[in-house]
Amino acid sequence: MRNSTLLLALLLFCSIALFAKERQFYQIKIYHLTTTAQEALVDNYLEKAFLPALHRAGIKQAGVFKPVTPDTADIRIYVFIPFQSMEQFVHLDKTLQADKLLSTNGQAYMDAPWNNIPYARIESILLQAFPGMPLMEAPVLSAQKSERVYELRSYESPSEKYHVNKVKMFNTGDEIGIFKSLGFHAVFYASVISGPRMPNLMYMTTFNNKEDRDTHWKAFSADPRWKSLSALEEYSHNVSKSDILFLRPVNYSDI
Repeated sequence: MRNSTLLLALLLFCSIALFAKERQFYQIKIYHLTTTAQEALVDNYLEKAFLPALHRAGIKQAGVFKPVTPDTADIRIYVFIPFQSMEQFVHLDKTLQADKLLSTNGQAYMDAPWNNIPYARIESILLQAFPGMPLMEAPVLSAQKSERVYELRSYESPSEKYHVNKVKMFNTGDEIGIFKSLGFHAVFYASVISGPRMPNLMYMTTFNNKEDRDTHWKAFSADPRWKSLSALEEYSHNVSKSDILFLRPVNYSDI
């Protein structure tokens, strides 16, 4: 009996470990820029050097986005990178350092002098995909990239326990399933495991345009499944702050 119990526990552990391993990790890099000259330099680097280097490193799809309404005082470029494992994330810098084409094609950016750097700063957020959507999905939209609206949402929780509760609401409560059934074309749902705002989760949904976005959210708000889920006492008070950012993919973005 004891051996059977140990075997069962081992199998359970292995299945959990395998399931966890299959969940992707994501990095969101945010370039904060102060001039249009910096923006042009970073755009050229990302398009001609960085994304092709990611492709050579085995990352076939990465996203590059800019706010729909730009802030001239803080010009931002968002880069979304999916990783199959934490090991791939940890070793990416070493892989890129060995890429000679990256050094050649990105020379203007990489060799910028100390008194004329390409950005004000770079912000990095590391996330792990939810079990309910363990892999990133590239959206299938009919509109041109210049018309699309990508909505990046951030939900902070008052404590780690409430964060776990909100993540449970997406997975066990099947909030993800409601979004999917209504055609929100999500790119990812994930928990922030390192970043400036924690405890926190983030997700990105995509639409053909702003009108399409508003129509989808109206349907979501009226959906009886959402009304029932959001009315459950067990999921109350699990979000203390939420942020919404509307982004648009640049023409060279893979996503």
